[in-house]
Amino acid sequence: MISKTGVHAALALTMMAHLKQGEFAGTAHIAKEIGAPQNYLGKLLNTLTGEGLLESQKGFGGGFRLARKPNQISLYDIIEPIDKVSRWSGCFMGRGSCTPDNPCAVHSRWKKVREEYLSFLKETTLEDLAEKRVEIAS
Repeated sequence: MISKTGVHAALALTMMAHLKQGEFAGTAHIAKEIGAPQNYLGKLLNTLTGEGLLESQKGFGGGFRLARKPNQISLYDIIEPIDKVSRWSGCFMGRGSCTPDNPCAVHSRWKKVREEYLSFLKETTLEDLAEKRVEIAS
């Protein structure tokens, strides 16, 4: 349900959650740690910097670090700029007007799944991921 790019973003930020106070991690180091292509990861991390999740610094000793504490960053914060999961508010069957008064065939079931999934993303923090030292899926 999360794209490969979303997984890479979550893994990169999880890795950064373990950095020491004031420390930055370079793109090459992060890419190697999480098994992602360096150029692609650099663009992804710049996107997340623009979203206010990361801080970046150029030059020697530079790189990326979290802009907020891990307990203040939800999985939703990380995934939404990439996968746009908020778009899931529409009808699963693609109908223009799908409401409780005019439901599609799967309206009730889809609403429940969508709400549970979005709730999971919003309630799971980067701290939760970092505590468990999320391992890279091979």
